[in-house]
Order: sequence, then C-alpha cells, then structure tokens
Amino acid sequence: MSEICAVCGLPKDLCVCEEIAREEQQIRIFTERRRFGKLMTVVEGIDSSNIDIKDLCTTLKTKCACGGTSKDGKIELQGEHKNKVKKILIDLGFSKDMIVVS
Repeated sequence: MSEICAVCGLPKDLCVCEEIAREEQQIRIFTERRRFGKLMTVVEGIDSSNIDIKDLCTTLKTKCACGGTSKDGKIELQGEHKNKVKKILIDLGFSKDMIVVS
C-alpha cells in the first residue's frame, strides 16, 4: 500500500502539492555585481519547504550552461541569465504573473 500525503490526502504517486506550490510562488530574478566585476543572477522567493530547491538549481544550471549554487533559500547562477531563467521557470510550471524580473 502506498503512502498518503499529509497535505493533500492523495497517494504519494498522485500528490499535487508541488504543482500547487509552484503556481503560488512570488519569485524575483535580479543580477548582482560580485567580486572582480562578475555578474551573478539571483533567483529568490522560492519556498524550499514545498519545492526541492537543489533539484531546481541543478536544472537551471544545466539549461543555462553555467555554474552556480543554492544557499539561504536563493539560487545563484554565474552570469547574466535573467530572461532565460524566467522562460525556464515558466516551462517548469511556475506562473508567469508571479515572476518579477528586475
């Protein structure tokens, strides 16, 4: 017998909690200038309790062909990738109205 999700009450195979959480996220994408004038794209506002932030970071790094890390609830990517990250997040199921690029 499969396990039942405590939040939605469905079996773990059919759990929709992560999809619902993706639609409700208020995400902010911006760039920062770091040491030696290097640009860093920062993605913040993703709730790490509902979404696997490490897996999302790996996906973004692969699709953007860059290095990066996830720490303190933020994803940091090396380089200027604001628009590309927004398109990738929309393709992954995040609401485009809730993503702010600045």
